[in-house]
Amino acid sequence: MNRVVIDRERCKGCGLCVSFCPKKILVLSEAANAAGYCPVRCVDETKCIACINCASICPDTVFEIFKEVA
Repeated sequence: MNRVVIDRERCKGCGLCVSFCPKKILVLSEAANAAGYCPVRCVDETKCIACINCASICPDTVFEIFKEVA
């Protein structure tokens, strides 16, 4: 299974990744991080196709994407 790791404390909640996710599994949290931003979260990791769109577009490099190898 693919895995999405998000550094909540570095995320500024810009939402770019939310708009670029083809599976629409990223949303902005309602709870703020220590800096006061509402960071992104993944709502269904099982649907992640490891396309790395989120990691590529993120200005704060908060994503680590792990792809399952067959």
